[in-house]
Amino acid sequence: MPDYPGNWLDALEVRGNSPEGVTEAFMMAHGISAAVVAALVDSGLATTVPERRTGERTVSVTRFKITDRGRVALGR
Repeated sequence: MPDYPGNWLDALEVRGNSPEGVTEAFMMAHGISAAVVAALVDSGLATTVPERRTGERTVSVTRFKITDRGRVALGR
């Protein structure tokens, strides 16, 4: 298994505790940069899924989800 940077594993761990994934805003609030999210997606450890939420207003968000490969990197 490759040796991933600690901040990548930290980001996966933050996301790993939420089965449905988390929003990019959530990741940013936990100190995970957009560059780290992009690197995880580029490496296949995570995916981003755009979604639209409707209520009083329609809001577009991007949900960050861990892949099976990302779970392996975390040892799960």
